Amino acid sequence: SGGEVEVSLRRTPDAVSLVVADNGPGIPEAERGQAFDRFHRILGSGEEGSGLGLSIVRRIADLHRASVSLDAGPGGRGLRVEVVFPL
Repeated sequence: SGGEVEVSLRRTPDAVSLVVADNGPGIPEAERGQAFDRFHRILGSGEEGSGLGLSIVRRIADLHRASVSLDAGPGGRGLRVEVVFPL
């Protein structure tokens, strides 16, 4: 509730980058590698969902030869997801 989501696109000579960043609870750095596993949920987070979203993002990225990375969101809060599609 009250969260913000920012979506941006950037083109470089070699790629197009899609960034989605929010100021929500985020994903602890130690859990980010597992965040792409199907049905993975952070225990005790109280967040709703099936744990499929990022695994679907990773699969779509793979089909388009894109890379996906997770970082802390703006100001170190939330989550920043970047998908880089090669041209």
